[in-house]
Amino acid sequence: MTVTIEHIKQAAERLDGVVKKTPLLTCFQLNQYLAAEVHIKPECLQHIGAFKFRGAYNRLRQLSDAERALGVVAFSSGNHAQGVAYAAQLLNMPATIVMPQDAPAIKLEGTQKLGATIRLYDRHSESREDIAADMAEQTGATLVPAFDDEDIIAGQGTCGLELMQQLREFAKTPDKVLSPCGGGGLLAGVSTAVKAANATTQVYGVEPEKFDDHFLSNKAGKRIKIAGTAATMCDALMATTPGEITWSINRKTVDDYLVVSEDDVAYAVSFAFRYLKLVVEPGGAVALAALLRKKIDVAGDTVVIILSGGNIDRETLAQCLEKYPSP
Repeated sequence: MTVTIEHIKQAAERLDGVVKKTPLLTCFQLNQYLAAEVHIKPECLQHIGAFKFRGAYNRLRQLSDAERALGVVAFSSGNHAQGVAYAAQLLNMPATIVMPQDAPAIKLEGTQKLGATIRLYDRHSESREDIAADMAEQTGATLVPAFDDEDIIAGQGTCGLELMQQLREFAKTPDKVLSPCGGGGLLAGVSTAVKAANATTQVYGVEPEKFDDHFLSNKAGKRIKIAGTAATMCDALMATTPGEITWSINRKTVDDYLVVSEDDVAYAVSFAFRYLKLVVEPGGAVALAALLRKKIDVAGDTVVIILSGGNIDRETLAQCLEKYPSP
């Protein structure tokens, strides 16, 4: 099975009245700086502060009553964890999330407050995939992947469906769409929706330089696995290899990949705070970082960027603001 625009439209029907339809924002300082028309899709304003709710709810909404009674298990550093936890709460089912001990405190606390049971693990010595799979096997719970799942991808694709519909209301068609890329689920869903609406729109995935597995895979023409041991602020984008399903989609629908540095990301977080009046987490700010550092020429273009999440610890936010007080 692959994910089609029909799957995304069906997901949108399930999410109707539940998901937040995040707005498209503009920023004259950004437009002026780039000589472009930039529209910003702030999924940092979505339920649980990230796009991940879309895919999680679409996946859980389709479980049978018997499956719901047994609950769900997921593994995540934070945003998928909170998305699954909130979707499970809305659908009245138990959820257990396998999370790294060093996950941002705001994401751990958010997941716990949403009623999920947390199982902590050491990312350097334990496998979260193995832990979650064992728990699912022992309890009969449904395992909900973070990105490599057709229903998850279709749910994330509703973000792309929305942004194309919103632009159409202004009689606009984007020349380029930039999306953060971790495991590739958001990018796969968004690129599918965008290309279905307008095949000539160019879609770019954006990664942090220390987790550039999609960029390397694209160059090699096959999935590349990286070590994944480097420290990064972008905890939401720490996948070490493209998903099997997501890669099968993205290699056909994504035009190219851009890579940004930790400094680029810090600058973007500070810029968003000052000019957009938005709190954006590092992983959620990479597409903005790519534009601000002019990783691609967008002069004269209509561009959409996705700010995928806003769950940032105050210490990290303070560091970004102190490093770049006047972006």
